[in-house]
Amino acid sequence: MKIQHPVYYGDYLQLPKILDAQAPESAKYGKPAHDETLFIIIHQTYELWFKQILHELGSVREIMLKPFVPSTDLSVIHSRLERIITIQKILVEQIQIMETMTSVDFMEFRDYLVPASGFQSLQFRLVEATLGIKPQHRMEIEKQFFNSRLNPEDRARLEEAEKKESILELLEAWLSRMPFFDFEGFDFWGEYSLAVDKMLDHDQEIISANPGLSEKLRQMELKNLELTRDSFSVLLDGHKYQELVAAGKAKLSQKAILSAIFIHLYRDYPALQMPFQILNSLVEIDEKFTTWRYRHAIMVQRILGTKIGTGGSSGHEYLKSTTERNRAFLDLFNLATFLIPRTMTPKLPDYVKDQLDIVYDSFQS
Repeated sequence: MKIQHPVYYGDYLQLPKILDAQAPESAKYGKPAHDETLFIIIHQTYELWFKQILHELGSVREIMLKPFVPSTDLSVIHSRLERIITIQKILVEQIQIMETMTSVDFMEFRDYLVPASGFQSLQFRLVEATLGIKPQHRMEIEKQFFNSRLNPEDRARLEEAEKKESILELLEAWLSRMPFFDFEGFDFWGEYSLAVDKMLDHDQEIISANPGLSEKLRQMELKNLELTRDSFSVLLDGHKYQELVAAGKAKLSQKAILSAIFIHLYRDYPALQMPFQILNSLVEIDEKFTTWRYRHAIMVQRILGTKIGTGGSSGHEYLKSTTERNRAFLDLFNLATFLIPRTMTPKLPDYVKDQLDIVYDSFQS
């Protein structure tokens, strides 16, 4: 390959553009506020990392859009999801830098920023939409703020992204294609149901015989155990589970959830190790964004107290409310409800184990 021209470090990275991209608003009104430069750089850095996260998610999405995802692509998906997780750790750590700015420091330039707000971070909204957080999952106040705070061009881009198949939707399709439902001559889910009953009966015996419980606590634990039985009953009943989805209490289909459970139970088999790692990485991404939102909310409270945000929201109270609500892969977190001890896991027939020892690709192609 012939090199056309020498590359200079600063030109390649376009450093003049980047390093001249900080224009404190306070400087336009007299004396520049010292900490406004820090405030700008922190948020610009966030936006650069959001761009990289969108780059990684876009590549994962393209792979998962295929009607058949070969095993050779699973490691690519996993490595890119892991890169996102590493970036997220930096996003959380950056908050410590922001917290070196005191309330008084922020007040020196805060009023100059109105009505700009984190609501207007289009890239973060695109990340959420790409993962699977759609308008129907948001609080009404969020929708109102997006409609009023985003300019028409950004609002159109967000609406376009929300119409595309998300990682969550592609995950559901991928899991639903897996052949873990009808094993010829082996009723796995029947065996699983028997194992669940055995596990819950054992739990009931422990609660009933526990001398350390008062009668009130015993009845409370037995009632919780019955709720767990009900959860398993809904899981294994297609009609009941569909009602759960229709009520917005679950996002993934029954078939997808059952596949995910099977993967978790038998994750040590070679054919399931990478699918398990992918599911685990998606949970980690959700957890890291939840952590980031929470740390951000605490930081805002530390700096603003109970003041409203520059964008007109209720500040940290609003941010805390989104911490739990805006999670794309909550169904994967809830899988732990349906896992059973290894000692009770149904024993697979040799012909099923032989297939899991190699790959399941032939069943999907």
